[in-house]
Amino acid sequence: QVQLVESGGGLVQAGGSLRLSCAASGIIFSTFAMGWYRQAPGKQRELVARISWGGSTNYADSVKGRFTISRDNAKNTVYLQMNSLKPEDTGVYYCNAFKWSDYWGQGTQVTVSS
Repeated sequence: QVQLVESGGGLVQAGGSLRLSCAASGIIFSTFAMGWYRQAPGKQRELVARISWGGSTNYADSVKGRFTISRDNAKNTVYLQMNSLKPEDTGVYYCNAFKWSDYWGQGTQVTVSS
């Protein structure tokens, strides 16, 4: 059974920082691509950042230079460091694991106030 558990969301002022964590179980973590997606109210879920099993990364244009995705294979955990947060970053952030298909966590709320 695949399980992805996010943590680290919360309420923060614009310009502040948060670090999200996603702990994975039920997969051979080091062989999966991992990612973070978000869904703002009234919008579709969108890619925020992804990291391959080999460590290559890609980011949404809106977060480049502000967010950093990383992974610790020894801990089966992927992180999203979010700096210089803006109100438009508000949404539910979901952890994703991909190999042949997608697996999703339950999401964690991030709210950025102006």
